Amino acid sequence: MSDTSHGVGGLSFDQSRRGLPAEAGVAIALVLIVVVFELLGRILMNDSFLFNTRENIDGIFNVARLEIIILQVSIIGIIALGVTQVIITGGIDLSSGSVVGMTAMIAMSFAQVGEINGLENTRAVFLDRGWVNLPVIIPVLVGMVCGLLAGLINGLLIAYTRIPPFIATLGMMVSARGVAKWWTAGQPVSFPTEGYAAIGKGMMPVVIFVVLAILFYLILKYTVYGKHTYAIGSNEAAARMSGINVARHKVLVYAIAGLLAGIAAIVLSAKNLTAQAGMGVMYELDAIAMAVIGGISLAGGRGTILGTVLGALIFGVIISGFTFLRLDAYYQEMVKGAIIVGAVVLDQWRQSRAAARS
Repeated sequence: MSDTSHGVGGLSFDQSRRGLPAEAGVAIALVLIVVVFELLGRILMNDSFLFNTRENIDGIFNVARLEIIILQVSIIGIIALGVTQVIITGGIDLSSGSVVGMTAMIAMSFAQVGEINGLENTRAVFLDRGWVNLPVIIPVLVGMVCGLLAGLINGLLIAYTRIPPFIATLGMMVSARGVAKWWTAGQPVSFPTEGYAAIGKGMMPVVIFVVLAILFYLILKYTVYGKHTYAIGSNEAAARMSGINVARHKVLVYAIAGLLAGIAAIVLSAKNLTAQAGMGVMYELDAIAMAVIGGISLAGGRGTILGTVLGALIFGVIISGFTFLRLDAYYQEMVKGAIIVGAVVLDQWRQSRAAARS
């Protein structure tokens, strides 16, 4: 006979029905995907996907490939941390990719040098005002404020005008991309200061991603903010009746998502040493896919930051695996689309299974 315990609010659960956490399944899927690419590499390429096969390099694992996998998902992963929180509340954010493009253009404008090889940098956006060679903190703050404002507008529209998140963030997606193109009439912005460029050097994007992931994992797990986020996503009406200021909390969640998109824009532009209006295209869908693959329910109320990090790693392994197998880029786009659709189907299956169990 199974033991039955009582949890918060008198809810009961059967101990015998407790299984592995959702993140365990995602971790197993990650390992299986790595094994598949390892086998395909051995069969098709006569090479190893995971292990080092060069005699002149010490070490068992192919460290360079592992670093590339982590590096290429770190920037979109920063966006996914914010998107995760939005989805847990039962919302969606389609604007994060465009916010990246807008923020990168504006932040980079405040990060340009005044001279290039001893000559005046005539392409500096604010050269006539003398706003060149500014301390790195200024473009960083400008970028963070841009992202924060975009998220704040999203949150205010959704919380106080009752516009569906899909429509509100779709409007921001179009508007932010327009601002990115208007800012310099479509011209790219480049030549940042050394201090700004250092933000995107080496493994710094990975460090920023990991620090932010740990921070928001702890915030969602141990703070009132996290508890209210899950409560709103699980049952918004019940959360409101229990005294949670749902509207104010939604504004906060969307503002944080915008802030994280702004930070991702700063890291991306610093890494590329340039900013273009087309930056961040489709990043919002990649971020949503990472979250859903990691076990975040599109219905809200379920999922963790750890799951999103694992989902990001799966995304990175698949992209790196296709590059390793020398498949053309358009195959990668096809598979990415299939992954997004598959992630949504998987989420629907999880919800149906949970409903059947309840």
